[in-house]
Amino acid sequence: MNDKPHLDEEALAELRDVMEDEFDILIQTYISDSRERIQALHQALSDNDPDAFAKTAHSFKGSSINIGAARLGELCLGIEKAGREGALADARQRMTELEAEFATVRRLMEESLLA
Repeated sequence: MNDKPHLDEEALAELRDVMEDEFDILIQTYISDSRERIQALHQALSDNDPDAFAKTAHSFKGSSINIGAARLGELCLGIEKAGREGALADARQRMTELEAEFATVRRLMEESLLA
């Protein structure tokens, strides 16, 4: 079981301090970009393209970790490895968990914007 939090509140607080008025835009951009990355992951699976899948997962991992979504980043690492190994059947199975975690992260981020 993954013991990382959905969101690192300290990292988000630091980002909020640094970004100030731009914080909301940062969060909205991350959410939008993440949706696009999830679509790209599905497209790579549909195209049976493990290289594109691994590259997209790697990019998604980095942005998730940078924004404080470490658990999501860890899931991205797992599917990135599956893509690099050409294990797309395994990657397909892990996508459900990744999408559920993204939904949780998105909800928590949107709530933080309202706070």
